[in-house]
Amino acid sequence: MSEKKLFQPFVSAQTIMKELTAKSILLGCFFGVVFGAANVYLALKAGLTVSASIPIAVIAITLGRKFFKTTILENNIIQTTGSAGESIASGVAFTLPGFLFLSSPDSASYFNYLTILILAIVGGMLGTLLMIPLRKALIVNEHDTLPYPEGTACGDVLKAGEKGGDFAKTAFWGLGVAFGYAILQKILHIVAETPFYITKQANKFFPSAKISGEITPEYMGVGYIIGPRIAGVLVAGGVLSWLVFIPLLSFLVPADIVAAQLVKLGYLKDIATDGGKGGWNAATHTFNDYSAAVYYAFIRLIGAGAVTAGGVITLIKTIPTIIKSVKGSFGSIKSAGVQRGEVLRTEKDLSLKVVGFGSLALVLLISVLPQIPGDNILQKGLIGILVIVFGALFVTVSSRIVGLIGSSNNPISGMTIATVMGTSLIFLAVGWSGQAYEPLVLVVGGMICIAAANAGATSQDLKSGYIVGATPRNQQIALFVGAIVSSIVIGITIKYLDGPNHLIGTDKFPAPQATLMATLIKGIESQKLDWQYVFVGVFLAVVMELCKIKSLSFAIGVYLPLSTTLPIAIGGAIKGLVEHKKKKDQVVTTPEEEELGKGSLFATGLVAGGAIAGVIVAFVSGSEWGNKFLNNVTMEESLKVWLSTNGYYLLGVLFFAIMGWMLYKTALKKNEDI
Repeated sequence: MSEKKLFQPFVSAQTIMKELTAKSILLGCFFGVVFGAANVYLALKAGLTVSASIPIAVIAITLGRKFFKTTILENNIIQTTGSAGESIASGVAFTLPGFLFLSSPDSASYFNYLTILILAIVGGMLGTLLMIPLRKALIVNEHDTLPYPEGTACGDVLKAGEKGGDFAKTAFWGLGVAFGYAILQKILHIVAETPFYITKQANKFFPSAKISGEITPEYMGVGYIIGPRIAGVLVAGGVLSWLVFIPLLSFLVPADIVAAQLVKLGYLKDIATDGGKGGWNAATHTFNDYSAAVYYAFIRLIGAGAVTAGGVITLIKTIPTIIKSVKGSFGSIKSAGVQRGEVLRTEKDLSLKVVGFGSLALVLLISVLPQIPGDNILQKGLIGILVIVFGALFVTVSSRIVGLIGSSNNPISGMTIATVMGTSLIFLAVGWSGQAYEPLVLVVGGMICIAAANAGATSQDLKSGYIVGATPRNQQIALFVGAIVSSIVIGITIKYLDGPNHLIGTDKFPAPQATLMATLIKGIESQKLDWQYVFVGVFLAVVMELCKIKSLSFAIGVYLPLSTTLPIAIGGAIKGLVEHKKKKDQVVTTPEEEELGKGSLFATGLVAGGAIAGVIVAFVSGSEWGNKFLNNVTMEESLKVWLSTNGYYLLGVLFFAIMGWMLYKTALKKNEDI
C-alpha cells in the first residue's frame, strides 16, 4: 500500500460534523470583502498582495469558536470562502486598470463597474471550475511532493486551534513574534524593510551587483515550510539574475539604451524626463540604481519567458497525471448511481458535468454580453475559447507553482504576460492588429490573471481541507459564493480609489502591473516588442531541464526580485539546519508529527502574523489620518542619522537573525515541551 493511502485527515471521512453552514458562509464572505479591499489597495499601490487564508483561519479560530461556536470544518469553510476575495482582487488590480493606458482613449470606457464585475466573476468562477478535476491529481496524489506551504500552514493552524494546549500556544507564539516584529518594521520602522548592498556602476570588476532582502517574518516562515531544496533552487534563479545578468548588462549596455527600453515598456515617461525605475537622471544620463533599471528593462522579460517555458514543460510532465485523474472522474460519473454511497465524504467533488457545462456557460456569457469588448459574436466567441484554453494551461501551472512556493510568491503577472503574448500573436495571425483589438487582448489576459490567482488560492484551500478532513464539494461551493460576493465589492473599491480624477496611473496609485500589461499589448499589436529577451528566458528554462533541475522553480527565481527569494531561502536553510541536527541526534519523526512539530507551527505563526500586520497597515495607510499617523511615528530617518544608513540596515538584519534563531531553537524542541 502506498504512503498516500495511509494519510489520515484530522477529521475522519466517517465523521459527521457541521461544515457548510449559513454562519460559515456569511463570516467567510465578510472576511473576503475586507481582505479583498485591502489587496486592491496594495496591488494598485505597490504591485503586490498578501495572502488571506491564514489570517482568516486565525481569526476564525479566535473569534468563530468563542462567539459563534464553529467547528473546525466550519472554520475551514470560513477561510475558504474568504480567500476568494484576496485572489480575485490581485487578478483584477493587476490587469483591468490597463484599459486606462491603451492606445485609444475609447478603451478607457471599458473601465466601468459592470465590466469589472463581469470579468471578475467569470475569471473567479473559471479558476475554481478548472481546479475541480485537478484536485485529486495535484492535492491528493502529490500530497508528499507538493507542500502547498500556505495551505499546509493553514491546515496546521486549524488543527492547532482545535487541539489547543501546546499546539495552539506554539502557533500563536509565532504569530505574536511576527506581529511584534511587523510593528517594529512596518509602523515604527525600527527594522528596515529591505536592506541592500549594491556595488557602484563605476566598479570595473562587478558593476551594479545588488544583494537585498525583504526581511519579513512571512518570507522566513514560507521558506521554512517549503524546505531547503525548493528554496535553494528558487534563490539560485535570483542569483543568476541579480549577480550575473544584471552586472553583465550594466557593463555592456549604455545607460541611454536602458532608458529607451524603460520608455518603451512604460516605466519612464521619456528619456528627457527624470524618474522612472532606477531613478533616471536626464541631465547626467545616469541612473541612481542601475540594477533596478536593468531588472525592469530586460530581466523581467527574460523571467517572463522562463516562467512561460517552465510552465509549459511542467504542464507536459503533468498531462499523464491529469488524463488519469480525468478518466477516473468520468468513470465515477458513469457509475455514480451505483457508487454514490461508497464515495468517502472527503473524496466528494462537484461533478465533471458542472465543470463542462459551467465552462460552456462562461463562453456563451462572454460571447453575448455587451459589456465585453468586441464588435461581433465571432470576436467574442474567440475570446471565450482562448480564455478556456489558456485557463486550462495556467490554472494547472498556477496550482503547481503555489504548491512549491506559496500563493504570496505566485508569479501571476508572468503567466498573464504569457497569455497576453499568446493572444496577441493569435490575433496577428488572423489579421487582427491595431488599436481596436488591444482591449480584447486585455480581456483575455485579465480573466486568465484572475483565474490563475483564484486557482492558486483554491489549491491552498483544498490542501487545507485535505489535511483537516473537509468535504471538497462543500469547499468548491463556498469558493463560488466567495468569488461572486467579493467581486461585487472589489469592483466598487477599485472604482472608488480611481475616483473622478483617475488617480490610477498617478504617483498615488501607479498600478505597476497593469501598466506593464498595457505596454506589452501595445508593443505586440504594433509589432514593436523585443522578443529576443523572451526567448533568452525560454531557453534558460530548457537548459535547467537538461541539467535535471526543475525549471519552473528556477524560472520563478529569475523573475522575482532577489529581495523576495533571499529571505525565503534563509527560512529554507533554517529548516535544513534543523533536519541536519535531528538526523545527527537520531531523532525520527513521522510526516504528521513534522507537520504539527514546533518548527512548522512557529513558521505558520510567522506567516500569519506578518500577513495580518500587512493588511492592517494597508488599511491604516489608505486614509489621510492613517498616513499622517504613520509619518509621525516612523523612526527610520532618526535611526539613519544616529547609525548611518548601513548601520540602520545592519540593525534590521540583526532583528531578522534573532527571529531566525528563535525559529531554529523552537523547531528543536519536542512537542511535549512548552
